[in-house]
Amino acid sequence: MKHPFLMAVLTFCVFSQYTFAQEEAVRPEKYTAHNKGKFYIFWGGNRANFTDSDIHFRGADYDFTLHNVEAQDKPKGWHVDYINPGRMTIPQTNLRVGYFITDKYNISIGVDHMKYVMRQDQVARISGNYPSTYDQTVVNNGMVDLTDESFLTFEHTDGLNYINTEFSRVDDISKWFGITDTDIFQINVTEGVGGGVLFPKTNAKLFNKERHDDFHISGFGLSAKAGLNLTFFKHFFIQAELKGGYINMNDIKTTYSNDDKASQHFMFLERVIAFGGIFRI
Repeated sequence: MKHPFLMAVLTFCVFSQYTFAQEEAVRPEKYTAHNKGKFYIFWGGNRANFTDSDIHFRGADYDFTLHNVEAQDKPKGWHVDYINPGRMTIPQTNLRVGYFITDKYNISIGVDHMKYVMRQDQVARISGNYPSTYDQTVVNNGMVDLTDESFLTFEHTDGLNYINTEFSRVDDISKWFGITDTDIFQINVTEGVGGGVLFPKTNAKLFNKERHDDFHISGFGLSAKAGLNLTFFKHFFIQAELKGGYINMNDIKTTYSNDDKASQHFMFLERVIAFGGIFRI
């Protein structure tokens, strides 16, 4: 004879497993529970700051350096150009496409389209050899007045194009805020590192020579970032990032002569706000 107590325990276990299975069937796993195999894309805008840099200019009859040159970005502000296909390169923009190789880690490729403008309203120290016609006019006592545009205008405005690959991590922190249905709203933090090439369209005019404004691979960059991601209805998100890094451009075209080149290196800090989507294909 089977013991009544054992029968009751067995009945309870079977009933519990059945009930749990029913609950799981009613509550399927959320789409946002896993990221592996998902693609994402985002588009947004940025503001950037640059450290002062020494810019070295060299050519057939000159070789000089401008020291501690100040530069700034060229913001467009909130504008329809960000979504106008014919004018998307006019603002400072960010485009990135990525793929999750695990639930937390993803690899991506993108373009940080920053703009770098040498401040024209400054006086900089100059060293080296330059055409003597500028002595006592633009250059005095080892200082050059850059407000005189006949000497130099210099900017990467279409733009300072940092084409880079990133390796990033994403962590869901929704539970910190008591959010249980992440398929409706999810909060993530992300951080990553990246590297790539600089492909600027440098707009320069040196010594009243013909203005140069052409794309050219000019160097490399390294960067690190941290950001906050807000995802809505499983597929759509807003992402804010703070990205900093190092840019080294040792082959900048300044005129249409192959003899004329410039080089510089500096640090940058970029603030990005982007809108995007994430999907499993």
